[in-house]
Parts: sequence; structure tokens; C-alpha cells
Amino acid sequence: MYQAGEFIVYGTNSVCRVESIGKPPFETEEDKLYYTLVPVTGTETIYIPTDSPVFTRPVISREKAEELINSIPDIEEDHFVCHSVRMANEHYQAALQSHDCEELVQLIKTVYRVSQVDQRYRKRAEELLNSELSVALGIPLKEVPAYINQRIGKLEKKTAKKTVE
Repeated sequence: MYQAGEFIVYGTNSVCRVESIGKPPFETEEDKLYYTLVPVTGTETIYIPTDSPVFTRPVISREKAEELINSIPDIEEDHFVCHSVRMANEHYQAALQSHDCEELVQLIKTVYRVSQVDQRYRKRAEELLNSELSVALGIPLKEVPAYINQRIGKLEKKTAKKTVE
């Protein structure tokens, strides 16, 4: 069970802060405890039973976020190629539902080059990844892309320097 104040990944919706655990402010037929979730982006409040089947997990640690960012240059694009919109939707939805940050990076890197459907999934993957990294790193959401670019730039310079030596 999560605790009030924790940050969690909630389905493929967003990163949320657990506001509280208890009875919801509405009538329910069952005597269940609910999480009150507040997305880090957005204004709505989400109420879910503590035993909800919707995927949840704690946000990655700062250390894991730093490791992920360091590995971005080495994460290859997905080599999925398909001209069927339906199959592309299924493939990208599966990547989002993996809840794996490396798969989100791979999706983002892959769909920079393709169609409008692909672009929609790239944008959603960026939103999910950046929300989680924002919380894990303790920096504002809008600063995450610049932070990643800065870190990758330093890594590439370091790698180039080692190659020259």
C-alpha cells in the first residue's frame, strides 16, 4: 500500500502524488479504502480503490533517473515498421503500457521520424517520461528536456574525449 505523500505512476495516465488514503467523498456500495491521487500535471483529482487493477508503481529514484538519462545515447530506436495504423497503434500502446522508462525513451527516439499517429505516441511518451523524471530528479517539469540535453551533451563530449585519447 502506498503512503500519503508518495509519488506513483498511475496507469498510462500520469505521475500522481498520493494525497490521502481513506473513504472517498462520494457514496460507494462497498466499504473500501481509496487513494486520492493528484496528478503532477493537470488539475483533476483521481479516486481509485487501493486494490484497483490499474497498474501503479512508485516513481523511479533519482539515482535510477540519472542512470536512465546517462543511457539515452545508447538506447536504440525501435525497428518496428508497419503501414497499418491499427497495428502501429497496438505496438505503441504496448510500449506505453510496459511502464518501462527505457521503452518510453526508445519510443520517443523512434517516432521522431514518422507519421501523425507516431507523433501522438511520441508526445504521450515524452509527457509520461518527463513527469516521472521531474519528480525523481526534483526539478520542474518544464526543465526536464533541457536537463536531459545538457547531460547527454556532457556524456557525448566525455565519450569523444576518451575516443581521441
